[in-house]
Amino acid sequence: MNRRPRSSAGGPGAAGADGPRSRLWGGLGRQLQRPTGLAGALVGRLMAVVNREPARLAVEALAIEPGEKVLELGFGSGASLEALLAKAQGGWVAGVDHSAVMLAQAEHRNRAAIAARRLELVRAPFAALPWPESTFDKALLVNVLYFFDGEGRDMAETCRVLRPGGVAAIYVTRRRTMENWPFSGADTHTLYEEEDLCRLLQAAGFDASHIRMRRVELMFGISGIVATARKPDRDG
Repeated sequence: MNRRPRSSAGGPGAAGADGPRSRLWGGLGRQLQRPTGLAGALVGRLMAVVNREPARLAVEALAIEPGEKVLELGFGSGASLEALLAKAQGGWVAGVDHSAVMLAQAEHRNRAAIAARRLELVRAPFAALPWPESTFDKALLVNVLYFFDGEGRDMAETCRVLRPGGVAAIYVTRRRTMENWPFSGADTHTLYEEEDLCRLLQAAGFDASHIRMRRVELMFGISGIVATARKPDRDG
């Protein structure tokens, strides 16, 4: 993983520069990392739109089967949970997010599934997931890895709660795109290319021979990566 170096001059890399514009972009980056208050609620609704196509691609790559147990990390406003519930018919879906604002939005949006006990949503750190080892068949992570810890504990926890042979599907926007966005500073975002993502997944315990990467080109010149990674079977 590579964090973008700070620049001493103006421009996207100048995360530490003084001035109203810099503080505005820095504030947006922090809201994307952990939405709070009214601004966080607005960011959550915006990200539900922005994430629509990346989430569709990642859910498709996950190939969810009826009856499976599926986890989403960083569910935001809860839009992707609806797709997971539709595909995991007869199964169970859970989600975890850092933000109380996002938890409230997702609970409201998916209240029928929660009442039917098909969906469990929690607010918790990604480094200490509140489920036993090998709970889930699949895991979905869309535009959330930027906010994972640099030591790899968050990704290792994701691997821990997957069953042997379980699969994670991930979407990230590539570094070459995000380094031009002034809100994705090194103080809030870790940026990725394929090699960074592969190292993170291998270090977390995923099977190196079953990590797949695919570049995708989205609207407005956004270049992203859809990755899948499988946890090793117990017999290796």
